[in-house]
Amino acid sequence: MEQPPRPGFATRRRTQLFDALVDLFLVEGFAHLTLDEIANRLRCSKSTLYTLAGSKEQLVRAATVHFFRRATEDVESRIEPIGGARERITAYLSAVGNALAAASDQFMADLDAFPPAREVYERNTQFAAGRVQELITEGVAAGDFRDVHAAFAADLAATMMVRIQQRGVRDSTGLDDAHAYAELAAILTGGISA
Repeated sequence: MEQPPRPGFATRRRTQLFDALVDLFLVEGFAHLTLDEIANRLRCSKSTLYTLAGSKEQLVRAATVHFFRRATEDVESRIEPIGGARERITAYLSAVGNALAAASDQFMADLDAFPPAREVYERNTQFAAGRVQELITEGVAAGDFRDVHAAFAADLAATMMVRIQQRGVRDSTGLDDAHAYAELAAILTGGISA
């Protein structure tokens, strides 16, 4: 007699599949891959993929959501133990840059060309800008930063984050994403320090 799956097994398996899917997409992109190729690469069946999403387009969007959820958890865990507003913003932006550093140019091009995935990226960039605004506001309240307009500073950061995401910074400066985020952190925190 077959044993029923252990509680949490299905969730763990889904997470493993999404992790593998994200890793595949980050390296190779996704536009050129068929569902058959994805299933072969993940060593699963197409029917297994259909338990994750109803179509390739939905699968790409769900994988993009998974990537950003995983990245957000990682970024937040990195700044949690850090004290000091300047250090927290620097750690936050550096962690965002590191999370995006795993993305190949092909993945970024595919993401930009596919509106449902691009929308997920843009929403997460706006979330990150909001988080930077929170960190700036905390720093102003603590006296670490001069009294700046936190929403403006966050909007400035968001504008650069979008340019980094769209590879504009790389094209014009040669900086990879991780270094671009480090420079953004240095300029932003230096400009608002008390």
